Amino acid sequence: MLPLEGKRAVVTGAAGGIGAPVARLLRQAGARVTGIDRVACGDCDETQIVDLSDANELGSLAGRLAGNVPDILVNVAGIIRFGLHEDQTPEALALCYQVNLVVPAVLARTVAAPMRQRGSGQIVNIGSVLGAIPYPWFAAYSSSKAGLSALSQGLRRELIGSGVTVCHINPRAARTPFNTGDVARFLAVTGMRTDEPEWVAQRIVSAILTRRETVSIGLMERLYAVLNTIAPKLIDNGLASQIRRARAEFS
Repeated sequence: MLPLEGKRAVVTGAAGGIGAPVARLLRQAGARVTGIDRVACGDCDETQIVDLSDANELGSLAGRLAGNVPDILVNVAGIIRFGLHEDQTPEALALCYQVNLVVPAVLARTVAAPMRQRGSGQIVNIGSVLGAIPYPWFAAYSSSKAGLSALSQGLRRELIGSGVTVCHINPRAARTPFNTGDVARFLAVTGMRTDEPEWVAQRIVSAILTRRETVSIGLMERLYAVLNTIAPKLIDNGLASQIRRARAEFS
């Protein structure tokens, strides 16, 4: 018997570079997968076309989930904002926080109570290493993902002992179209590591199967995240050369 045989999973951003392989691997593990995206999700059993940036469409989706609660909710959908924070428009900032933080908060809120009442379920939130190590030129994105980490921890503690698990996963940058031309240049200039989407998806699905609570990808990234918490000036110094190169490229 497959490990997720008979389980239903909902994956947001299921047509994207990470969401698509996650959906495919969940299906291979036996789950029936519903993809949520603005376009059809070819790796899913069914697709619900939803613009998560639209409050009315998000509300309608939440209503549908409340009436048919999945066994697993995987919040993959995200949006990136790159550039100096002072250059971001209020509309761009609002969209970043809406998709990266408000959407997973609303959907987690929708499924948490019915999952707790039946005594089983999984909520999986895909964050970013940039939420644990906030980077310049990614202030809004980093802070939205830091908020998602706090949401995951708070919700996990609320649900301890209920049979419902909350998993928060921090990937590094992956080689997907999510990275715009400027982002790709930033990664190259600063020498930041990137991973293959399939490998990242395997780590995510492995965490689901083993019901992990927190997964951060990359040994050095985990070390830097700890140091950033206890001694942020050390990280300032460690990033100084990367910041100089980025300023020379993007100023």
